[in-house]
Amino acid sequence: MKETKKQGNIARPPVIVVTGHIDHGKSTLLDYIRKTNVVEGEAGGITQHLSAYEIEHKKEGGKIQKITFLDTPGHAAFSGMRERGVIAADIAILVVSAEDSVKAQTIEALNAIRAGGIPFIVAINKIDKPAANIEKTKNDLLEKEVYLEGYGGGVPYVPVSAKTGAGVPELIDMIALIAEMGEFSYDPGKAGEGIVIESHMDQKRGISATLVVKNGTLKKGTFIVIDGDVSPVRIMENFLGKTIDEAGAGSAAYMAGLSGMPRVGAALKSFENKKEAEKYAGNFTAEIRKKKISPERATPEEGVITATIPLTLKADTQGTLEALEKEIEKVSVENIILKVTQKGIGNVSESDVRLALGVPGAIILGFNVKTEPRGKDLAEREGVTIALFDIIYKLTEWLLEESTRRKPKVKIEETTGKAKIIRCFSKDKDKQVIGGKVTEGIIPLNATVKILRRNFEIGRGKIIELQQQKIKAKEVAEGNEFGMMIDSKMDVAEGDALEAFRVVEK
Repeated sequence: MKETKKQGNIARPPVIVVTGHIDHGKSTLLDYIRKTNVVEGEAGGITQHLSAYEIEHKKEGGKIQKITFLDTPGHAAFSGMRERGVIAADIAILVVSAEDSVKAQTIEALNAIRAGGIPFIVAINKIDKPAANIEKTKNDLLEKEVYLEGYGGGVPYVPVSAKTGAGVPELIDMIALIAEMGEFSYDPGKAGEGIVIESHMDQKRGISATLVVKNGTLKKGTFIVIDGDVSPVRIMENFLGKTIDEAGAGSAAYMAGLSGMPRVGAALKSFENKKEAEKYAGNFTAEIRKKKISPERATPEEGVITATIPLTLKADTQGTLEALEKEIEKVSVENIILKVTQKGIGNVSESDVRLALGVPGAIILGFNVKTEPRGKDLAEREGVTIALFDIIYKLTEWLLEESTRRKPKVKIEETTGKAKIIRCFSKDKDKQVIGGKVTEGIIPLNATVKILRRNFEIGRGKIIELQQQKIKAKEVAEGNEFGMMIDSKMDVAEGDALEAFRVVEK
């Protein structure tokens, strides 16, 4: 979907994604750009649900350059969304704090940018802070193979303060320069194509999505196809929440009344009439659609321990409930199966809790609903988990953490050390005194050991006494000789090997 080559004779706004570590000032920078560059009197009207907006930048000579910014989350939990944001964008801004320099999420964001194959600018932020060290930040970036201009490479950088605004005009000038070099353009007569950058369920308007048009013109009255779902374009708004009839390439738009919940990162294509749209959608076979929209859970391998988590879903509307099921299908945790056993519309009732009581380990998930008092009291008494949400990603994030916590534990034997038996001294019933040398790791007192003969296990035993140089020891390390008393029903012979191990849960 990325278009850096000229495809028409009309210039289009570049699409910019701002990414980086959560505490490095990405949101503050975006806020400053929005407040100072959106047409005066309109900045406050930007709708909160739209994670994209346009600014107007006055270039040298007075020419106005429009730029579209994607406000993608910077938290580690949204690394997947950050990657999609980069794919949807033409240019990335990597925000790095001059105070804290390069962090783990900085590297994540950098990898996403590189995977997207788009040009980027480094914004060295927080230069107003007393602890700011721009030179150290540059050198740290160099170590991560980010070769800045003047430091052996061509990656542009701009020192900025998102708090005071210092350097921000220069940053926007740099964006405009790179956009000019990229010659971003489009054919306005072509049917609109784009990428979904956000989707959610609106209680009043149904399934809604924020999208970026990457080529052509998206028009009201046409039909769009996203992952095989055909939707008429009835309600379309710009980033200010104003109704629009069309959106050209490089701009962001909000669309409501979609027929299915689209994936974030999904491509969309528009058509003049429904017949053409349905024909195109027909290319998505049932198998492909299932793979793209609601991946089928793999059947557990034989011998692998799995756990099933029963779910009761409650939502405010049928559309929300359906969207919720699709989102839950995307939550994938190894050895965990999420199974919806009950679902319905309305608040969580006492009846819902009683039904969950009959299913061990059940979770009641509610979206845009409340828990009725009697249901809440019963759940608290009986220990039934009820989790309520009004933001979809918070629900899936919580469910992912809870599923991970409930993963079945598997007992694994971990070898701590190996030893070779050199001499056998005495034997009294099951107790035997032997001498040997540790060949690998550590042999500890009270350890359970495998007795190996010609590399085959012939029995097991426990070390009940351990000496090194005739002095009692708690453990003997590699390369040292020892004497020990082992309790085992199997006789140990010279030349045998011992393998000490411990059992851990993973």
